[in-house]
Amino acid sequence: MSPEKSPAKPLVKLAGKLRVFTPALGAFVCAAVVATTPVPAMAQDDTEARLRRAEAEIRALQRTVFPGGDGRFFEPQISSNGAGNAGTNRASGTAAPSTTAVTDILARLDALETQLQRLTALTEENTNSLSGLDVRVSALESRGSAPATGAGAGTGAATGATDTNLSAMTGSDTGGTASGTSQDTASATGAGTGTATGPTPERLAAVQEITKPQTDDAGDDEYSYGFRLWNAGFFPEARQQLASYVEDYPEHFRLTYGRNLLGRAFLDDGMPQEAARWFLRNYQADRTARRAPDSLLYLAESMIAMEDTRRACIALAEFGDTYPAVASGRLADQYESNLRSITCE
Repeated sequence: MSPEKSPAKPLVKLAGKLRVFTPALGAFVCAAVVATTPVPAMAQDDTEARLRRAEAEIRALQRTVFPGGDGRFFEPQISSNGAGNAGTNRASGTAAPSTTAVTDILARLDALETQLQRLTALTEENTNSLSGLDVRVSALESRGSAPATGAGAGTGAATGATDTNLSAMTGSDTGGTASGTSQDTASATGAGTGTATGPTPERLAAVQEITKPQTDDAGDDEYSYGFRLWNAGFFPEARQQLASYVEDYPEHFRLTYGRNLLGRAFLDDGMPQEAARWFLRNYQADRTARRAPDSLLYLAESMIAMEDTRRACIALAEFGDTYPAVASGRLADQYESNLRSITCE
């Protein structure tokens, strides 16, 4: 074997080279170790920062999902105001929960409470209005006379100038016939019939065709029958029926209607003097009654029919002062018509 091809010589040469480079290789390895030593510490710091950031984001998410801030409980879906947490969900951007039977009941209770509050307020307002009306009525009554016990014509019981004039409207004409209920009834049933004989068979048959109501309220039946007779044009029969009703049921709730209609049965039959007695009596008996304004206005019409302009103007003036709401409302047309028919100073 030749010396060039012997394997021992290359190994010797490699060992020599390794001995030469060993110090340099050791220095390189040491430098690499030193250079790579901080790498795990930097990676650890970056991981710690990422963990802290993730924890902060999770806490922010928890505050949004669980507004209680505790994390051990959930926000209730039904709050004390009955509306649930719909407002919280809208504020947080999540979908509102569907309503349940309990939320519907709470909403209806809130609506009922609101309506009760409104009704209470309206009741208080109405109570105050009624109190004011009572004060006004008391003031008006104090200006006039006390309600008369009889027909009120020519009795001299009025205390005010206007009431004195009203009381004197039929004073000399009525004499003593307007001073008592029984005498008024006799006047209503007998005066003004104009005939000494009884009604004809045809009239009796026509009257009998008008049926009398039969209800549980006998007084109302008597009045209603008188109204039907008057409405059919049987004025004498209506006067007799209504006079009997007024005498037999002096405390009935339709008494003011009966006296007023009795006066109209006279007025419509061309007897304004007798009509004036009943209109005046009904007005003075109770000025707050339902038909007291009507009677006062028909009293003016009776005076107009009798061509007594002065007393008609007195009645119209008192009607406008005592019942301004009725004068501009329910009886406005009749009131204006009476004012146009005469000339008052």
